[in-house]
Amino acid sequence: MLPRMYTDLAHLWPLISDPSNYAEEAAFWREVVRKKLGPGRHHVLELGVGGGNNLSHLTADFDATAVDLSEGMLAHSRKLNPGVEHHVGDMRTVRMGRTFNAVLIHDAISYLISEDDIRATMETATAHLESGGVFVGAPDFFRETFTDSKICHDRASDGKIELTHIEYTYDPDPADTTYETVMFYLIREGKRLTVEQESHLFGLFSVDRWLSLMEEAGFDAETAEYPVHEDGHPGYLLVGVKR
Repeated sequence: MLPRMYTDLAHLWPLISDPSNYAEEAAFWREVVRKKLGPGRHHVLELGVGGGNNLSHLTADFDATAVDLSEGMLAHSRKLNPGVEHHVGDMRTVRMGRTFNAVLIHDAISYLISEDDIRATMETATAHLESGGVFVGAPDFFRETFTDSKICHDRASDGKIELTHIEYTYDPDPADTTYETVMFYLIREGKRLTVEQESHLFGLFSVDRWLSLMEEAGFDAETAEYPVHEDGHPGYLLVGVKR
């Protein structure tokens, strides 16, 4: 079952995340793709595109196709990225029937909570790449970069709705491969205040384990520095070239 952020609360996404905040991140993605593939208007497939915020900074350079499980989020991405082909699909199982120069998965890759999930997603990536094609992914946290009990919040308004969004991230069982983020939505419309709550379950794996699973799937795998997190914790892009 999809989290509420991507179903009945998907209309709040523009208040949760602004595309302008992704410009710095997208520059790292563009640099990696260019470094591995060289110049040219390469065709990229983004899995788990969500609202399309990161992709919106790449469409000037690349032709893109986007996939996500959430129709509500795809609606936001279609509006933001009108020239992009969009499809509903699961990154673990979707098959487009054609190949691309690069497969990208932004922070949606964090929802892979088991090694089997990762293996299935890497199979999807390899199925959509010719030899020499590039995979790039960006988990929010690795085992080495995770700090327990983190709180972040922000507030935004579109003139009709004022949203205060609070996230509490913690690891209830350090022995497994997951952590949890509890999200609170304080939705104010005029004099009415509605409070909603939900939990998101994410995967937590070491950098070496990610690279090992990518190698197992047929990639020459490495990391690239990705210093974009507001709280300053180290970030890495997972980069794989299909053998």
